[in-house]
Amino acid sequence: MLLSAVKSIFEKNIKRMENKSIPSFNIIGIAIRTSNQNNQAAKDIPELWARFFENDIMNRIPNKVSNELYCVYTEYERDHTLPYTTLLGCKVAHLDDLPEDMDGIRIEESLYHHVEAEGNLAAGIVYDAWLNIWEADLPRAFSADFEIYGEKAQNPEQAKVDIFIALQ
Repeated sequence: MLLSAVKSIFEKNIKRMENKSIPSFNIIGIAIRTSNQNNQAAKDIPELWARFFENDIMNRIPNKVSNELYCVYTEYERDHTLPYTTLLGCKVAHLDDLPEDMDGIRIEESLYHHVEAEGNLAAGIVYDAWLNIWEADLPRAFSADFEIYGEKAQNPEQAKVDIFIALQ
Protein backbone atom coordinates (compact mmCIF):
# COMPACT_ATOMS: atom_id res chain seq x y z
CA MET A 1 0.00 0.00 0.00
CA LEU A 2 2.76 2.48 0.91
CA LEU A 3 4.69 1.48 -2.21
CA SER A 4 1.76 2.38 -4.47
CA ALA A 5 1.39 5.71 -2.64
CA VAL A 6 5.07 6.51 -3.13
CA LYS A 7 4.89 5.51 -6.80
CA SER A 8 1.84 7.72 -7.33
CA ILE A 9 3.55 10.73 -5.78
CA PHE A 10 6.79 10.10 -7.70
CA GLU A 11 4.94 9.93 -11.01
CA LYS A 12 3.49 13.38 -10.41
CA ASN A 13 6.89 15.10 -10.13
CA ILE A 14 7.21 15.72 -6.45
CA LYS A 15 10.94 16.02 -6.06
CA ARG A 16 11.87 14.13 -2.90
CA MET A 17 10.10 11.56 -0.78
CA GLU A 18 11.09 9.77 2.40
CA ASN A 19 9.70 8.79 5.77
CA LYS A 20 11.31 10.27 8.86
CA SER A 21 10.63 10.56 12.56
CA ILE A 22 10.40 14.14 13.81
CA PRO A 23 10.61 15.00 17.52
CA SER A 24 7.98 17.14 19.25
CA PHE A 25 8.04 20.89 18.70
CA ASN A 26 5.93 23.99 19.37
CA ILE A 27 4.47 26.58 16.99
CA ILE A 28 2.99 30.00 17.76
CA GLY A 29 1.09 31.96 15.13
CA ILE A 30 -2.41 32.69 13.92
CA ALA A 31 -5.05 30.16 12.96
CA ILE A 32 -8.26 29.70 11.04
CA ARG A 33 -10.78 26.88 10.88
CA THR A 34 -11.49 25.92 7.26
CA SER A 35 -12.49 23.11 4.93
CA ASN A 36 -11.68 21.90 1.44
CA GLN A 37 -15.42 21.64 0.76
CA ASN A 38 -16.68 24.19 -1.79
CA ASN A 39 -13.09 25.49 -2.17
CA GLN A 40 -13.39 27.30 1.18
CA ALA A 41 -9.71 26.70 2.03
CA ALA A 42 -8.67 28.33 -1.26
CA LYS A 43 -10.24 31.53 0.11
CA ASP A 44 -9.40 31.20 3.82
CA ILE A 45 -5.73 30.18 3.67
CA PRO A 46 -4.54 33.04 1.40
CA GLU A 47 -6.43 35.43 3.72
CA LEU A 48 -4.58 33.89 6.69
CA TRP A 49 -1.23 34.48 4.94
CA ALA A 50 -2.22 38.08 4.16
CA ARG A 51 -3.23 38.70 7.78
CA PHE A 52 0.05 37.14 8.97
CA PHE A 53 2.14 39.62 6.98
CA GLU A 54 -0.16 42.66 7.33
CA ASN A 55 -0.10 42.33 11.13
CA ASP A 56 3.65 41.61 11.31
CA ILE A 57 2.92 38.38 13.20
CA MET A 58 6.34 36.89 12.52
CA ASN A 59 8.12 39.68 14.39
CA ARG A 60 5.68 39.47 17.31
CA ILE A 61 6.09 35.74 18.01
CA PRO A 62 7.97 35.27 21.30
CA ASN A 63 10.75 32.73 21.90
CA LYS A 64 11.32 31.86 18.22
CA VAL A 65 13.97 29.23 17.59
CA SER A 66 14.06 29.92 13.84
CA ASN A 67 12.62 32.22 11.20
CA GLU A 68 11.27 29.36 9.14
CA LEU A 69 7.56 29.73 8.51
CA TYR A 70 5.34 26.76 9.32
CA CYS A 71 1.89 26.22 7.88
CA VAL A 72 0.29 23.52 10.05
CA TYR A 73 -2.88 21.59 9.25
CA THR A 74 -4.38 20.01 12.35
CA GLU A 75 -7.55 19.28 14.34
CA TYR A 76 -9.00 17.37 11.39
CA GLU A 77 -12.62 16.32 11.96
CA ARG A 78 -11.77 13.09 10.19
CA ASP A 79 -9.70 13.63 7.05
CA HIS A 80 -8.80 16.35 4.53
CA THR A 81 -12.35 16.47 3.14
CA LEU A 82 -13.86 17.76 6.40
CA PRO A 83 -13.06 20.89 8.47
CA TYR A 84 -9.58 21.32 9.95
CA THR A 85 -7.50 24.10 11.49
CA THR A 86 -4.68 25.86 9.65
CA LEU A 87 -2.06 27.59 11.82
CA LEU A 88 0.60 29.83 10.28
CA GLY A 89 3.55 30.62 12.52
CA CYS A 90 7.07 29.88 13.70
CA LYS A 91 8.75 27.23 15.81
CA VAL A 92 9.22 28.38 19.41
CA ALA A 93 11.07 27.12 22.49
CA HIS A 94 7.86 26.90 24.54
CA LEU A 95 4.23 28.02 24.62
CA ASP A 96 4.43 29.84 27.97
CA ASP A 97 4.31 33.40 26.58
CA LEU A 98 1.43 33.02 24.14
CA PRO A 99 0.16 36.46 23.02
CA GLU A 100 -3.61 36.93 23.43
CA ASP A 101 -4.19 37.38 19.69
CA MET A 102 -2.23 34.26 18.71
CA ASP A 103 -2.60 30.51 18.93
CA GLY A 104 -0.06 27.89 19.93
CA ILE A 105 0.21 24.19 19.29
CA ARG A 106 2.52 21.39 20.33
CA ILE A 107 3.20 18.95 17.50
CA GLU A 108 3.91 15.58 19.08
CA GLU A 109 6.70 13.30 17.88
CA SER A 110 5.55 11.24 14.94
CA LEU A 111 6.55 9.47 11.76
CA TYR A 112 6.08 11.70 8.71
CA HIS A 113 6.13 11.22 4.98
CA HIS A 114 8.31 14.03 3.61
CA VAL A 115 7.89 15.47 0.14
CA GLU A 116 9.54 18.49 -1.40
CA ALA A 117 7.56 20.73 -3.74
CA GLU A 118 9.89 22.57 -6.08
CA GLY A 119 9.29 25.38 -8.57
CA ASN A 120 7.40 28.65 -8.81
CA LEU A 121 5.23 29.39 -5.76
CA ALA A 122 2.94 31.60 -7.87
CA ALA A 123 2.32 28.63 -10.18
CA GLY A 124 0.79 26.71 -7.28
CA ILE A 125 3.50 24.11 -6.61
CA VAL A 126 2.40 23.60 -3.00
CA TYR A 127 -1.27 23.22 -3.89
CA ASP A 128 -0.33 20.80 -6.69
CA ALA A 129 1.70 18.76 -4.21
CA TRP A 130 -1.33 18.57 -1.89
CA LEU A 131 -3.53 17.40 -4.77
CA ASN A 132 -1.07 14.56 -5.32
CA ILE A 133 -0.94 13.79 -1.59
CA TRP A 134 -4.73 13.66 -1.36
CA GLU A 135 -4.82 11.19 -4.27
CA ALA A 136 -2.07 9.00 -2.80
CA ASP A 137 -2.84 5.97 -0.68
CA LEU A 138 -0.78 7.09 2.31
CA PRO A 139 -1.67 5.69 5.76
CA ARG A 140 -2.27 9.20 7.12
CA ALA A 141 -2.76 9.92 10.82
CA PHE A 142 -4.56 13.27 10.28
CA SER A 143 -2.98 14.59 13.48
CA ALA A 144 -0.76 17.44 12.25
CA ASP A 145 0.65 17.90 8.76
CA PHE A 146 2.85 20.88 7.96
CA GLU A 147 4.77 22.82 5.34
CA ILE A 148 8.07 24.54 6.07
CA TYR A 149 9.01 27.70 4.21
CA GLY A 150 12.69 28.09 5.01
CA GLU A 151 15.75 29.42 3.28
CA LYS A 152 15.05 27.26 0.21
CA ALA A 153 11.71 29.05 -0.28
CA GLN A 154 13.13 32.59 -0.31
CA ASN A 155 13.22 32.78 -4.12
CA PRO A 156 9.53 32.39 -5.02
CA GLU A 157 10.32 31.50 -8.65
CA GLN A 158 12.65 28.63 -7.67
CA ALA A 159 11.30 27.69 -4.26
CA LYS A 160 11.61 24.41 -2.41
CA VAL A 161 8.95 23.81 0.22
CA ASP A 162 9.14 20.85 2.59
CA ILE A 163 5.81 19.13 3.28
CA PHE A 164 5.43 16.62 6.10
CA ILE A 165 2.43 14.27 6.29
CA ALA A 166 1.81 12.52 9.63
CA LEU A 167 1.60 8.75 9.23
CA GLN A 168 -0.19 6.16 11.35
